[in-house]
Amino acid sequence: MREMDEYFKSLLTQISESYNFLKEMKDKPSDLDIIQVQLGKIQGLVKVLCNKIEASHNESDDFSELLKFAKKYLENYDFNHIIDTYQLYSEDVMRIKNIRISILSSLEESKLILKIQSMLER
Repeated sequence: MREMDEYFKSLLTQISESYNFLKEMKDKPSDLDIIQVQLGKIQGLVKVLCNKIEASHNESDDFSELLKFAKKYLENYDFNHIIDTYQLYSEDVMRIKNIRISILSSLEESKLILKIQSMLER
């Protein structure tokens, strides 16, 4: 189980790092591609996290809550269509800022990033 704990920690760390990267961006023209890559990374890692939690049958309160928040995030937030549409306006800094803030807000509203950060602090 120790190896699995390190694997989960690695997934959580990567999600947190992508979140922090998005948070620190300065919204320059052409940042939309970077945002899209980071969003794809977050979504992919969250999907892997869900699959691994379900496969491990770990029913601790932390993992149950994490799974609930992760599924809620995946079900309720999808920015890929918006980003594809915004490609036409990739030099518009305000649109870039709005999509970046929306992605950050979605991670916060779903409580996913808060749960991830609290688990990493332990």
